Amino acid sequence: MNPVTMYTGAFCPYCTMAKRLLAAAGVGEIQEIRVDQNPAAFDEMQQRSGQRSIPQIFIGDTHVGGFTDLYALQQRGELSVLLNSQP
Repeated sequence: MNPVTMYTGAFCPYCTMAKRLLAAAGVGEIQEIRVDQNPAAFDEMQQRSGQRSIPQIFIGDTHVGGFTDLYALQQRGELSVLLNSQP
């Protein structure tokens, strides 16, 4: 399974929903990077994603986007394909 990295913040309901969706999809471990506690991580997130909002989700090297994008991927049946694709 491809690694999942998620840039998050405290009290972010979309971050919580994204974690729940990923857990339901069988993701056991998420590398969570808290941008609200680390300004350098926020800068890194912006550089990698081009976005300022959280969460920002990466599966392997693929930028998925935020929760809405992740949910749409799951609804189209493409989330499991991306999680299990070979790099």
